Amino acid sequence: MSLLFSPLNLPSPRGGLTLSNRLVVAPMCQYSAVDGCATDWHLMHWGNLFNSGAAMFTIEATAVLPEGRITPQCLGLWDDRTEAALADHLQRARALAPATAVCIQLAHAGRKASSAVPWQGGQLLSPQQGGWPTVGPSALPHLPTETAPQAMTAAELVQIREAFVRAAQRARRIGVDAIELHGAHGYLLHQFLSPLANQRSDAYGGSFDNRIRFPLEVFAAVRAAYDGVLGLRLSASDWVDGGWDLPQSEAFCQQLKAAGCDFIHVSSGGVSPLQKITLGAGYQVPFARAIRASSGMATTAVGLITQAHQAEAILQAGDADLIALARAFLYQPRWGWQAAAALGGTVQANPVYWRCLPREAQAVFGQVSVGQR
Repeated sequence: MSLLFSPLNLPSPRGGLTLSNRLVVAPMCQYSAVDGCATDWHLMHWGNLFNSGAAMFTIEATAVLPEGRITPQCLGLWDDRTEAALADHLQRARALAPATAVCIQLAHAGRKASSAVPWQGGQLLSPQQGGWPTVGPSALPHLPTETAPQAMTAAELVQIREAFVRAAQRARRIGVDAIELHGAHGYLLHQFLSPLANQRSDAYGGSFDNRIRFPLEVFAAVRAAYDGVLGLRLSASDWVDGGWDLPQSEAFCQQLKAAGCDFIHVSSGGVSPLQKITLGAGYQVPFARAIRASSGMATTAVGLITQAHQAEAILQAGDADLIALARAFLYQPRWGWQAAAALGGTVQANPVYWRCLPREAQAVFGQVSVGQR
């Protein structure tokens, strides 16, 4: 039997979440919100990928505060207005789709906030361009040409921690099935972890224990307020000498598990323009393998996993429990169907689509093909 198309239970204090397969749509920023509110672009995007064959879809990095958005066009969940917009579009997208678990990634961009969208350069925006002051663990800019963020005060630490809690409570109200805290790709929680971005001299900087303190406080506060499936996305390495690395990631994940973390989504990089990433098929899988072995947590592998048999081999080797794809799903929204056909698995899809498959792949839906009248 294919492991990729076998079920998996993610435990939680509320009893857990059973996924019908091990395939996850990774969070992908769409830069299509208006003042933090979901739009019809999200309705189309979500509805499309709910028919991808993946058992779980992850909503993009969703800011817990307006100033925590990566760009002015990023999605948010910080007040009744943003909650209502997200709830409305999510409810409508799910109504016409097969049963798919929904995870949301809650985030604060820190010093990488107030940026232009990628196709407009992605650089920090000035106030005249619609930007705003940013914050970070230290007054160190991401790029030397950018304005430095304001080093966070004790009051701001509390404010942002509580913003994550309130966003998690809102996510629960709108019916999401799981939450992923964004601790990767150079955004705020990752900035605290990395000595490249965190040079504080108080209890939140310096030693390993101090640098992980704020991310752990945020996680613990959300865990106390949210009893569903809760995980974290982590950059396992900065890919820079003297930065955050795999041994620190393994030690951090052990503490996350002790704090009640249900899964870890293993990525890398993003905190420094000096990173030197060795790209290749499945290049981040060794990080997932090591963290899974040392923490015992359910672990998601991601990054240049593009072929069905490649994904299956990762699971069969015990390197991960889940496989996440992002851009592959944008390019090929029915990737899960093709993987099921290749591996002998089945997926769920709206019956409107049942008659679309070639005859040799009809078993993907576990249904007899419906003919055209």
